[in-house]
Amino acid sequence: MARPALRKIDPSLDLSGHLHALEQGPIPWDAHALFKRPAPLEIEVGSGKGMFLVAASAERPQHNFVGCELARNYARLSAARLARAGRTNAVMLQGDALQLFRDVLPAACAVAVHVYFPDPWWKQRHRKRRVMKPGFLTDVERVLEPGGSLHFWTDVREYFDTTLEMIGEVTGLLGPFEVAQRPAEHEFDYRTHFERRTRLHAETVFRAEFRRRTDAPARSEA
Repeated sequence: MARPALRKIDPSLDLSGHLHALEQGPIPWDAHALFKRPAPLEIEVGSGKGMFLVAASAERPQHNFVGCELARNYARLSAARLARAGRTNAVMLQGDALQLFRDVLPAACAVAVHVYFPDPWWKQRHRKRRVMKPGFLTDVERVLEPGGSLHFWTDVREYFDTTLEMIGEVTGLLGPFEVAQRPAEHEFDYRTHFERRTRLHAETVFRAEFRRRTDAPARSEA
């Protein structure tokens, strides 16, 4: 089924403070160039329509948030929502999250990495395109601060089970820690639009959290 058309973005909305092309970003990584302040960093991989970023940046104003989205239209939509909400602690990067983690982010720079409902790439020959694969997972471990968390949610049991097994094989992350599902308090009290749709259809969401060991190497100065 084709995705519904995205809502149009007000052409008068200034996205310059909330949308950046990954290849045009600060390399080496410079969080101050994006946020103008030091703060704990959370990163979302595959931000979609931006529901998580908008909500989390309001709930934790003392943190900085980076969303990375490959699809340009979705990255623009997420940035527009951040701009309309007046968020100064959240930005969108349009580009490949695998490249961001592999080539840009320094070690021990993030307190949390969020991966919610990544594309399962159902066909066996396409599974190499999945984001949750060994190279990315080892990069996530490197990027997390000691004690930092990886949050992974999906509605695909096979993807959940194989990813948890892979994390145990290729990283030293502690877990999985079970994440309880809480009742939604209002229509948009969900982490992502995909979680909302899945739960409204009474389908199962599989959730896990992993944490980097607290005796891991200290924060990088990069």
